Amino acid sequence: MFNSYKTPVICICFFALALLTACGRKKKVDVSDIPVNVTIQRFDKDFDAMRTKPMDQQAGLLYSKYGAFYQDFIERILKVGSAQDTAYYKTLREVFKGKAYTDLKHDVDAAFPDMDKQNEQLTDAFRRIKYYFPQKKLPKVYAYFSGFQAQTSIGDGYFGIGLDLFLGADSRFYPALVESFPHYISRRFTPDNIAPRVVEGIAREDMFPEREQDRSLLAKMVYNGKILYFMDQTLPDVPDSTKIGYTAQQIKWCEEFKGSIWGYFLEENLLYETDYQKIQKYLTEAPFTPGLGDKNDSAPKLAVWTGWQIVKQYMDKHPDITLPQLMADHDAQKILNESKYRPKDMKE
Repeated sequence: MFNSYKTPVICICFFALALLTACGRKKKVDVSDIPVNVTIQRFDKDFDAMRTKPMDQQAGLLYSKYGAFYQDFIERILKVGSAQDTAYYKTLREVFKGKAYTDLKHDVDAAFPDMDKQNEQLTDAFRRIKYYFPQKKLPKVYAYFSGFQAQTSIGDGYFGIGLDLFLGADSRFYPALVESFPHYISRRFTPDNIAPRVVEGIAREDMFPEREQDRSLLAKMVYNGKILYFMDQTLPDVPDSTKIGYTAQQIKWCEEFKGSIWGYFLEENLLYETDYQKIQKYLTEAPFTPGLGDKNDSAPKLAVWTGWQIVKQYMDKHPDITLPQLMADHDAQKILNESKYRPKDMKE
C-alpha cells in the first residue's frame, strides 16, 4: 500500500547524566519552540476543479502548485497515461462523470471536511523529528484520493496521503475491496492512522531504508524495532497498538506470551535464517501467526513486535545513546546482546 517515487536524491556525574537522559525518554520533550508547522494541502479539492474548469488551465495550475507530485499522481497512482500528453484528459472526463467518483468524493469530503487534527498531529511529530535530526529537510504533505490504489506515497520533496484509504473501518467501500484489503488490514483505514503512517513512511522510505544486506530474521527484527522506537519518540501520544497495527487484544496476547514467542524463535533456529520464504510469516501482515497460539489467537508479524521489545530494552539499558546513534547502528547482534532480552510469559 506504500508507493515510493523518490528521485535519486566522572562516575557520579556520568551516572546523574545517564539518569536524566533515561528520565527524558519517558517524559515528552517540549518541542513547542521548534519552527515547524504542517498544513496538509488538499490536492483532492484542487484536482476536483478539473471537473468544472478548463482542463488545460487547471492542469497548469496543478503543475505549478504541486510540481513532481502532479506528474506522479497522473502516471503512477491513477496510471491514466503520460502527464506530458493531454490524451489523459479524456480518461479524466470519463472518471469525473461516473457515479463511483461522485460517491467517493462525497465520502472523502464527509470524513475530512478539514484536516485540523491531522495538521496538529503532524506538526508535533515533524517538530520531534527536527528535534532529533535538525538537518532533516521535511516534506510537503499532500492529500489526494487514488481510487484505492495507494494509501501513502513518497516522492521528490513530498509525502502523499490517500484519503480514500483512511475513511474509517466501516466505510461502505471496503467490503467490495476485501480481496485487496482484507478486514484485518482495512480495520486500520481510519483517520487516526494518518499521522502514524506518514511518520512510518518517512522513516522507512526516506530516512532509514532497510539495507539489502540485512537478510537474517534478527537483522529484520532489530530494523523494524528501531523504526517503531523512532515512532515512540516522535509520536508519544499514539497508542502502541496503532503504531504496529495490532488490536488491543493482540498487544495483550504478545505481552502474556512474550517468553514463549522468544523461545519459539530460538528453538526453531530462526534468528539467523536468511531464507525469506521461511521467515516472511513472522514479518508480514496477516490475521495471526501460523503455528503459534491456540485457535488462531496469536498476533501477526511477531518478529516485528519482538524486535521492538529488544530495541526498547536496549535503549533502557543504555540511556546515554541518542536516537540518531541508535538509528545509525546496524549491528543487530550487539543490540540483542546488550539488551539482555530474556522475556518470560506473564503467566509463568
